[in-house]
Amino acid sequence: MDVLADLLGGVQARGAMFCQSIISPPWALEYAQPPPLAMAVMMRGEAWAKPERDAPVRLTPGDVALAKGPSPYMVADSPTTPPQVRVHPDGTCEGPSGDPMLLEPMAPRTYGRADGESLLIVGSFPLNTKVCEWLLSALPPVAVVPAGDPRIARTLELLQQEIAGEEPGVQVVLDRLLELLLVQAVRVWFALPGTVTPGWYSALADPAVGKALRLIHEDPARPWTVGALAGAVGMSRAAFARRFTAMAGRPPLAYITEWRMTLAADLLSKSGMTVAAAARRVGYADAFGFSAAFKRVRGVSPGSVRAGLAT
Repeated sequence: MDVLADLLGGVQARGAMFCQSIISPPWALEYAQPPPLAMAVMMRGEAWAKPERDAPVRLTPGDVALAKGPSPYMVADSPTTPPQVRVHPDGTCEGPSGDPMLLEPMAPRTYGRADGESLLIVGSFPLNTKVCEWLLSALPPVAVVPAGDPRIARTLELLQQEIAGEEPGVQVVLDRLLELLLVQAVRVWFALPGTVTPGWYSALADPAVGKALRLIHEDPARPWTVGALAGAVGMSRAAFARRFTAMAGRPPLAYITEWRMTLAADLLSKSGMTVAAAARRVGYADAFGFSAAFKRVRGVSPGSVRAGLAT
């Protein structure tokens, strides 16, 4: 287990929304209430992804764009094309009154005409775990993974084959392909020259710190100490603490506490687990100590998260 495996393991695209748009210029799709994470793939033609507060980013055939919500963004043939069709969170589209492409879709999950110059596929993730915060915080509003990776190309080919189909189990296949595409795209994005990678990702490549991170994520409830982690990776306590802090961006115990509180937030909000049970699950015998740590790290009490009063 490593950090990326933990983060992506919490990302499930069950019931993900898909739409392919086959359109000719001028065109502009507006995502006014986007999900926490969506993927836009240019299969044919070129486009621009335009976040609400950032400069537009060009998309060419085979590019994969990872777009973060909840800030609105557009995908259009030109940065200057005004919005024409609004895409709602449930995947439905709203456009000009009487638009035949909206009233009578040419195929399932499809908007446009068969002779359109551009083909854009968008899939959205209904993320609902706190674990995903770590991944989202590492991405810009729109991260473009350029075409060229053969593994991504094969996944996109399968995705295009399935998206307009109605065979049994098509939604399950689409969900799994979207999850696979996310893993592939994140790997390529973090490996791109000039990408600012989060400390935990860069540290995975270090023999000592990477091993320590894997140990933490394999058993976060274990009563880890700096000395125990240092011994496990064959370093002195002081040298390990300095190396871990420099590479991961925070001291070992601070990292462990933050990760435990992230896991606990999911347990409290999704499973209805009691505060005491969540505390034990992440390695705290004392619910009072756990509550104090939770509020210090998350800024809210664990009880308010469990009651659905805080995020």
